[in-house]
Formats: sequence, C-alpha cells, structure tokens
Amino acid sequence: MKLSAQEEYGVRCLIQVAGNGGPSGVTIPDISKAEGISAAHAAKLLRILRRSGFVKSVRGKVGGYSLSRPAHKIVLGDVLDALGGRLFETNFCKSHVGTGKICKHSTDCSLRTLWHTVQAAVDQVLERTTLQDLLRPESEMIRWVPTLSFAISNGVTSRVEG
Repeated sequence: MKLSAQEEYGVRCLIQVAGNGGPSGVTIPDISKAEGISAAHAAKLLRILRRSGFVKSVRGKVGGYSLSRPAHKIVLGDVLDALGGRLFETNFCKSHVGTGKICKHSTDCSLRTLWHTVQAAVDQVLERTTLQDLLRPESEMIRWVPTLSFAISNGVTSRVEG
C-alpha cells in the first residue's frame, strides 16, 4: 500500500496554495516550480482540487489559486479521498478474486480484517489532520504526531492541538 503520485503532489500543491496564496492567490507556474512538477501536471491537480471545493481560482493577469475555506477547516482525509481514495476500498475483495467468481476466502479472511484495521487507523489520523497542521515546520510536526497518536489510542474524539 502506498500513496499515488497524484495524492502526494495534490497535497503538496494544496500546501503551496495555503502557504503562498496572497490576496490574488498563487499561480500554476509558481506551484509547478516550487514542487518540481510540470505546469500541466499542477494544472490537472488544481482542477481536481477546485472541483472538489478545496481551492478557488481567479482568471487573468492578476489571477491565481486560493483556498476556498480556511486551512483549519480542510481535512486531509477529504483531500486524499478527492485525489484518489482510500488505501483499502470496501470493494477490494470483489476485485481480487483470482480465477474464480468470488474470493475463496470470502467467508473467513484474516487478511481482510487486517486491511480494515489498517484503514481504520489511517482514517483516524487523516480525520484529525487539517491543512493548517501541514503548514507547520517538520520540527513541530515531529512533536505533534505523537500527541495525535496518543489522542487516537486513548479515544479522544476532538482534534488535538499540539
């Protein structure tokens, strides 16, 4: 299981918009240069993010991309869902049946239980992480992530501020 390039660079583009978007926003050339991706690829990712309601765009000479709502209201789990989806989709077993019509393990599958558990843990982290959290420097994230992990393992339901 790994994140796709679309998910990785899509989140990076969103971070660029959040961190560098002034009153008129940040442009595709600025984002592509900052992230080392082509302008066409940045434009594709920003189109997905715009259609999903995370960014808005202004056309023209002074145009650019800006957030459609405050960074603390943009949840990373929602962003990743828009860019590509979950690590373990509920229809996974139906699409990996081998040579049969149904999976040989459809009634008793310890592996399915493991993937559901991994997905639930990932979901908990992603539901508690906002774009604002990702604007922190790495040194702060290193201190914040254990606090988040503690909150999840202890059943804290509200987002944790580090």
